[in-house]
Amino acid sequence: MADRGLEGMALPLEVRARLAELELELSEGDITQKGYEKKRSKLIGAYLPQPPRVDQALPPERRAPVTPASSTRYHRRRSSGSRDERYRSDVHTEAVQAALAKHKERKMAVPMPSKRRSLVVQTSMDAYTPPDTSSGSEDEGSVQGDSQGTPTSSQGSINMEHWISQAIHGSTTSTTSSSSTQSGGSGAAHRLADVMAQTHIENHSAPPDVTTYTSEHPIQVERPQGSTTSRTAPKYGNAELMETGDGVPVSSRVSAKIQQLVNTLKRPKRPPLREFFVDDFEELLEVQQPDPNQPKPEGAQMLAMRGEQLGVVTNWPPSLEAALQRWGTISPKAPCLTTMDTNGKPLYILTYGKLWTRSMKVAYNILHKLGTKQEPMVRPGDRVALVFPNNDPAASMVAFYGCLLAEVVPVPIEVPLTRKDAGSQQIGFLLGSCGVTVALTSDACHKGLPKSPTGEIPQFKGWPKLLWFVTESKHLSKPPRDWFPHIKDANNDTAYIEYKTCKDGSVLGVTVTRIALLTHCQALTQACGYTEAETIVNVLDFKKDVGLWHGILTSVMNMMHVISIPYSLMKVNPLSWIQKVCQYKAKVACVKSRDMHWALVAHRDQRDINLSSLRMLIVADGANPWSISSCDAFLNVFQSKGLRQEVICPCASSPEALTVAIRRPTDDSNQPPGRGVLSMHGLTYGVIRVDSEEKLSVLTVQDVGLVMPGAIMCSVKPDGIPQLCRTDEIGELCVCAIATGTSYYGLSGMTKNTFEVFPVTSSGAPVSEYPFVRTGLLGFVGPGGLVFVVGKMDGLMVVSGRRHNADDIVATALAVEPMKFVYRGRIAVFSVTVLHDERIVIVAEQRPDSTEEDSFQWMSRVLQAIDSIHQVGVYCLALVPANTLPKTPLGGIHLSETKQLFLEGSLHPCNVLMCPHTCVTNLPKPRQKQPEIGPASVMVGNLVSGKRIAQASGRDLGQIEDNDQARKFLFLSEVLQWRAQTTPDHVLYTLLNCRGTIASSLTCVQLHKRAEKIAVMLMERGHLQDGDHVALVYPPGIDLIAAFYGCLYAGCVPITVRPPHPQNIATTLPTVKMIVEVSRSACLMTTQLICKLLRSREAAAAVDVRAWPPILDTDDLPKKRPAQIYKPSNPDTLAYLDFSVSTTGMLAGVKMSHAATSAFCRSIKLQCELYPSREVAICLDPYCGLGFVLWCLCSVYSGHQSILIPPSELETNPALWLLAVSQYKVRDTFCSYSVMELCTKGLGSQTESLKARGLDLSRVRTCVVVAEERPRIALTQSFSKLFKDLGLHPRAVSTSFGCRVNLAICLQGTSGPDPTTVYVDMRALRHDRVRLVERGSPHSLPLMESGKILPGVRIIIANPETKGPLGDSHLGEIWVHSAHNASGYFTIYGDESLQSDHFSSRLSFGDTQTVWARTGYLGFLRRTELTDANGERHDALYVVGALDEAMELRGMRYHPIDIETSVIRAHKSVTECAVFTWTNLLVVVVELDGSEQEALDLVPLVTNVVLEEHYLVVGVVVVVDIGVIPINSRGEKQRMHLRDGFLADQLDPIYVAYNM
Repeated sequence: MADRGLEGMALPLEVRARLAELELELSEGDITQKGYEKKRSKLIGAYLPQPPRVDQALPPERRAPVTPASSTRYHRRRSSGSRDERYRSDVHTEAVQAALAKHKERKMAVPMPSKRRSLVVQTSMDAYTPPDTSSGSEDEGSVQGDSQGTPTSSQGSINMEHWISQAIHGSTTSTTSSSSTQSGGSGAAHRLADVMAQTHIENHSAPPDVTTYTSEHPIQVERPQGSTTSRTAPKYGNAELMETGDGVPVSSRVSAKIQQLVNTLKRPKRPPLREFFVDDFEELLEVQQPDPNQPKPEGAQMLAMRGEQLGVVTNWPPSLEAALQRWGTISPKAPCLTTMDTNGKPLYILTYGKLWTRSMKVAYNILHKLGTKQEPMVRPGDRVALVFPNNDPAASMVAFYGCLLAEVVPVPIEVPLTRKDAGSQQIGFLLGSCGVTVALTSDACHKGLPKSPTGEIPQFKGWPKLLWFVTESKHLSKPPRDWFPHIKDANNDTAYIEYKTCKDGSVLGVTVTRIALLTHCQALTQACGYTEAETIVNVLDFKKDVGLWHGILTSVMNMMHVISIPYSLMKVNPLSWIQKVCQYKAKVACVKSRDMHWALVAHRDQRDINLSSLRMLIVADGANPWSISSCDAFLNVFQSKGLRQEVICPCASSPEALTVAIRRPTDDSNQPPGRGVLSMHGLTYGVIRVDSEEKLSVLTVQDVGLVMPGAIMCSVKPDGIPQLCRTDEIGELCVCAIATGTSYYGLSGMTKNTFEVFPVTSSGAPVSEYPFVRTGLLGFVGPGGLVFVVGKMDGLMVVSGRRHNADDIVATALAVEPMKFVYRGRIAVFSVTVLHDERIVIVAEQRPDSTEEDSFQWMSRVLQAIDSIHQVGVYCLALVPANTLPKTPLGGIHLSETKQLFLEGSLHPCNVLMCPHTCVTNLPKPRQKQPEIGPASVMVGNLVSGKRIAQASGRDLGQIEDNDQARKFLFLSEVLQWRAQTTPDHVLYTLLNCRGTIASSLTCVQLHKRAEKIAVMLMERGHLQDGDHVALVYPPGIDLIAAFYGCLYAGCVPITVRPPHPQNIATTLPTVKMIVEVSRSACLMTTQLICKLLRSREAAAAVDVRAWPPILDTDDLPKKRPAQIYKPSNPDTLAYLDFSVSTTGMLAGVKMSHAATSAFCRSIKLQCELYPSREVAICLDPYCGLGFVLWCLCSVYSGHQSILIPPSELETNPALWLLAVSQYKVRDTFCSYSVMELCTKGLGSQTESLKARGLDLSRVRTCVVVAEERPRIALTQSFSKLFKDLGLHPRAVSTSFGCRVNLAICLQGTSGPDPTTVYVDMRALRHDRVRLVERGSPHSLPLMESGKILPGVRIIIANPETKGPLGDSHLGEIWVHSAHNASGYFTIYGDESLQSDHFSSRLSFGDTQTVWARTGYLGFLRRTELTDANGERHDALYVVGALDEAMELRGMRYHPIDIETSVIRAHKSVTECAVFTWTNLLVVVVELDGSEQEALDLVPLVTNVVLEEHYLVVGVVVVVDIGVIPINSRGEKQRMHLRDGFLADQLDPIYVAYNM
């Protein structure tokens, strides 16, 4: 507040001077921000009488005047010249403050993102250097002023602060909790969380629906004061704490923030749209309906405006070269150009004589001294590049005229500083397309170019190979006496090419012919009233645009004297141009509004300034609507120094049309310049509505004078056919004149659209027979023929049918007091297309000293200001660290490069706020579920449409003839005894260690004997009865198998349990304990090692070790045999229990009877053709499902040899499994997805060395991935491709499918057709429909068949809600009927309803007799053209996903994996992703493989891709470290565990973004 009062204080002159010096030092980066503030407060400390509340007491009249005020508001920054003070308008600032004050009434709490400490530290170090670009070509925006964006009334600012403290929980008290998620402001967040806990306990039971538009007001939460104690969060992944969903601690910070987000999103939004357009098929995307109240143009059709006649004066030269020749010979001593050094002293005066002789010398050397006499490198008409630094206009001018005299075409470009300059590649492309082979440059510049060690100038990226030619006189040969340049009258040959950067970053070359060049000089001479020998001060870039036209070309035509002010001087002394005007009594000055602004900042009591000599002050960027405030303020201050109002002459120009309009200098000071105060709302519809300045959202524009002499102007509709606008309509200005560009070099199509436009009237008649040129400027011709420009086509963003100009958005953002948080000149605004509409993105550079909360506060206020003033939502607002945005050669922001970085995720912002909920209003309508159709109509419908009911079955077990000896036995224990008698020495199991050697093996008789000993041990030491449950806690191996058969021999029921992980007891042991308790195990069998582990200190810390049942250690077995081996009385009794944790985090045990177990083994034997002579390699976890059956049971039943490879061994030796398969010449092998992934990632680069080691996979017939999910087609395909070179047949890889109710429904097997892949429409799937599409069509999703249906298995697809059968190719729940179905859940609670529903369901109509088990998975059946082994057509089963996992959003069913696949593709640093919903918000968790600086890049990309591909708005994006997303043994993501961990604040995320 203190500095606002400075203006009112009388500071001595020397103090003011010292302050100005300080500011300059800061802007140059000579002192740090900290040092600056220290010195500054020292200087003014003595003059601050009272504490810094001083200016609130000041009456408004004494508040700082509009003239430049004191310091901190002007941290002059060396930064872009293109955006700065001209964006300031006091009216606008007040409007913005008023709009924000309005928001104060509806307190809006935006949840602040959480950031990991390390990130906060990195982004706010004091060691930051302020943004300073020390580029060789002087930049445009060096002394950047920060203007008074402070509200003129202190009222506004007080309200704002009050509003902020109320709304944003940005208190600075930060508590550090054990998880380092907290960023600065979360102390308040904690308190908020606690309040939330009291006010909103019900939020878990019935989450509010965010997707509907409700208008109820959010709950107002007042923050109670009081400190919060830091809590230690429970460690993540603890099975006992992880109650799913509802058991989340309500007061966790995350749930509070999400609740806050939900409340904010419940606020009434923009009205939803009415109409829909059909996107491809049934997906309806809303299309913007025109607002019935929108303003429409009502004026008459405009008439084309003619400029005055171009009166050719008799002594005007016939060409510019002729003019040069004339002055060079008549008045060789006349000064042509004076250049300045950085002290403001004249460095060099180029006279017309010298310009003439040197240009001739250059022309001669270009034509005769490059290449050979026979083969000159450059011929007349060829293009050459001019590469001169901005502080050397003289050399550049000589080279330019040298080219004109030699009749070659100069292409002036910027000096390439480094090989990576922003946009330099596109310049290279322009040079290449122009066929440039020679670059003219100055000595100094040539020395400064980057060189290779050999001293050559490297080829810049994207540039053609160039010969660098130095044009200094001393390096050139004198032309012979008889050589003379050929000077002819101006004709239609190309004179020069001016480069232009487009909106998308591409660089085009605008060709200007010699006649256009001359006519343009004549028109400017007439419009500006130039006379011979006038003096003109030029601050602009002399290589292009206004600087070139006035300072290099027109000046020579009129023998004027140009004083050229380089940017290096402007940076040191912003007043230099004004001083030169006084010193040389200049009549004309060419400046940009930025130069006027700098002069305002620096003028402080310069007594000797007198600007009365100026008759014309040309404002080159007068077409920017925001330049008006600079002109006004400049006039205000310098009127007292002799500046007259009518001297200020804004002009409008464009590369294509050259000068479009310019205000004429008049002698009549009574005629005020034209002003228009236009309604911003009207402008967005392209309509001119004059508004009083009282309204909040207005744009004040000044006229840019009249049409040029000899030109015709009209405005046409910006898109579609070039139809003339009405008088009250904004259009693109078009000009018809000789003095315009003629084409884009080498691009005939674009040229036609721009340079050969024939505007038509509403009746379709052309306005003129001559073509017009599009200027790229949006505006209108006002009363009196005055031209007004309101924006540029390049800055136009069309959002939901309304047009917004980037410059206007920048101005609004800057009116929200930005000086404390961002750099004024460093703001980029552009639009990106997401979901069929443009979305506005704002990127700004953040000051290193602004805190996290401050910046976030500023961001939320910018959003509100833009919403109020422009009625448009900002899609993304990002702040990047100081000095990191790509720059143009003149120091401005390189917009297209910035956009490119944003889209590819390499902008590295330090703060991001996304608002997709508020911006994206064209989502599809939420789906309304149709009432179900009754059974009768379905039956009829099926018959009528010839649809078959979706059902299929494997081969019939009863009809298969095989000599299966094992079929005689009902029980596996009997099969083992029989094998031990008939083939005692046949090896059943071989276990490999990590080196690939045999660790142990078991023959039939060895297994039988060990099983007997274990049975004795169970009966004698364990005192167990038959039917008792025994938990087997073993590592994968042979002990586990022996223990299992020992249990069967003793009549006990075994349960296999994965042992706890020694390095991670705290999280793995509770699961073991849980299974032991839930399965009611009477005893626990294990090895000696694990036995010690279970009783260790670490174990005692995790669970109550006294509660274990008796533990038997099988390393020490009794020597005796049991009296008799138990034989079950009934095949339906329990054989074993299979426990597994589902992906939703539920622990479920199923009961397998003896009959089911034997049927299961037989089914697999038949499908895979397993015989004693076979060898099968198994690399699976042997604890549940098919993995356990293959590991423990199948070998005993079928007699084949199983080579067992524990998956954990692959961590040390990834090639172990494949080497074993190759070494044992295995034909069938089974693995899990995690094993396949390990091989793909770990062996990807080693295929050559493996080949050399003799690895050969050509014998593999089937390689089956055992899974309980949709086949991971990308993984199986990359695995097949990778190992194809090692002989793996691509058709060998397939998958199986099982679930809790039936451990294996499908398994590829040996005979039968190969697995098929179909492509389905992902959007139809969301509506539970299957529509097959071609590969590669949009929204297509590849699905692979999940293996062949096993023998004895029947499948039907049923509607999960109505339980009715579905037709072929309909998505529904897979129901299964088979002899090896599990017989039920084993739970302590005995939940009967669930039991009967899952295991014994019947169809509601059709075949109502069969008893089916429900798998809980969605899928569909499809009859293929292939035939089965038995000659029937083959039915393929496609699994889509688990019902439990599917998310209902907007009435549609989404499968997490589809969204995750899109997200993983979005950026190279995303290694894994998991999604879940919370209170109807979609939460996306991504694992980042990269530096934490990249974390925030992911937020916009994730949001974009989910919107584009799934039509969903992401609510929360969480960026975490690698390995945070929990994965179970089958390689499936545990999304519910993740959700619970997130809500309980246990993930320690790098960044959490809450999308608004």
